[in-house]
Amino acid sequence: MIGAEYLVKVAANLGFEYCFANPGTTEIPMVAVMDRETRIKPILSLFEGVCSGAADGYGRVAEKPALTLTHLGPGFANSLANLHNARRANTPIVNIIGDHASWHVNYDPPLASDIEAMAKTVSGWVRVTKNAESIGADLQAAMQAAWQSKGQVATLVMPMDFQAKEIINPDLNLSVKAPQRHFIAQRAEQIAELYKAGKKLVFIVGDSGVYEEGLKAAGRLASLDGIKMFAETFPRISHRGGGLPDLDRLPYFPEVAIEILDQYDYVVLAGVIEPISYFGYEGIPSRLAEPDRLLLLADVGEDVTGALNTLADQLEAKPYHLAEPQAIAMPNPQEALVPQSVAAILANNLQENSIVSIEGGTCGYPFFTASNHAVKHRVMTNTGGAIGQGIPAGFGAALAEPGTRVYCLQSDGSAQYTIQTLWSIARSNLPITILISANHRYAILQNELRRFGIEKFSDTALELTELNQPKIDWTALSQAYGIASTVARSNEDLNRILNMTNQSQQPHLIVMEL
Repeated sequence: MIGAEYLVKVAANLGFEYCFANPGTTEIPMVAVMDRETRIKPILSLFEGVCSGAADGYGRVAEKPALTLTHLGPGFANSLANLHNARRANTPIVNIIGDHASWHVNYDPPLASDIEAMAKTVSGWVRVTKNAESIGADLQAAMQAAWQSKGQVATLVMPMDFQAKEIINPDLNLSVKAPQRHFIAQRAEQIAELYKAGKKLVFIVGDSGVYEEGLKAAGRLASLDGIKMFAETFPRISHRGGGLPDLDRLPYFPEVAIEILDQYDYVVLAGVIEPISYFGYEGIPSRLAEPDRLLLLADVGEDVTGALNTLADQLEAKPYHLAEPQAIAMPNPQEALVPQSVAAILANNLQENSIVSIEGGTCGYPFFTASNHAVKHRVMTNTGGAIGQGIPAGFGAALAEPGTRVYCLQSDGSAQYTIQTLWSIARSNLPITILISANHRYAILQNELRRFGIEKFSDTALELTELNQPKIDWTALSQAYGIASTVARSNEDLNRILNMTNQSQQPHLIVMEL
């Protein structure tokens, strides 16, 4: 077999299910042999940022590495924004980048670039294959590097001539073991002593601590006086509803978060890194809490649930019992859609164990609050702040759990960054409902202008933040990519359309005019 077939067969043996691909000339050997391995399904995307965003969503939900295939440095560069988000989410991803033939690259052909340097900006592990015989071992090492308890992006650069070379007796018996999580019990003991000494504690919980069992453990601690629990501002995936504890997200703007955290003696980190403001604002500290007030209960990648339960046991906290379901307060059906009504209607229409991919604050923040009273579901958020994640991540999540209903709650401006995902969704015919919050502006930028002291927007400021000249025809755009679309203007419209789409296994795009 040739090197490309060796790569594909080893990938299947290692357990990769999909290859999120946008190939070019330097990946042609892999395209030629992909049909010889039926255990891996190639997923073509029209833009590399869709490949990386889908791989991120898949890895978050499947909790195992995703595989991408992109073309040379420029093609890989198109995937960087969503790989940045994946790096911040600690998502296990293995990137294969086809490169020029090893004997050709030194001539500096037009598409040559420093792929290694580029890959290192988002990857915890980078390697260039040096010969065809090492392809299997290199891929095994890449998967091992990605699939840590604290996942990371691993990138393998594959010259074209090695892909095409014949290999005699390749080693196909390669495997990688799933990582194991642990925690350090002494940290829980030290924090318990501080609490018993009368110290007030506020927790920021992330990683597996906002999965179902982690939330139950957090709920035990939340029942104690002098303890407050928050989820991190942008969790990679958070379980919600179904009577689980309601851990609100730590506020986004730093002055609000600092005011909350300052009410407590210590800030306990459970599966999160040190809390830092997203941006620097004059007169406001970058750190949301002083380093001497931070206590580490469990690091990212450790057994956060085990650490929370151990602390709860030491403080003799009672077991958590699921809360009784409460009805979601529904808005007047005849009124026009607003973010709060969108949140309530979507939360009320969620299917059990569904997944919601959120990108954008317009409807995202209200929905997270409303979703506490919904049926059990999971929410993915934009961990790294690079926009264009929401729809591709939802697409990857749907592939990770075939048949599971996925909702993409998406702002209109950021949706355009990876709108090509609609074509891939239509091609795969997955039960994904895309809800576009069509306010026809970059609302977050207008909010930031107000925070900067600008109350009356100039014509130039509006030109840079408004999306209404011309307005995007979302219905036509969706249909052009092969997905049916409906417009909702009132609360009654949205409720009716969601009822309809929930009965179908076809993808659908809802334009919510706000």
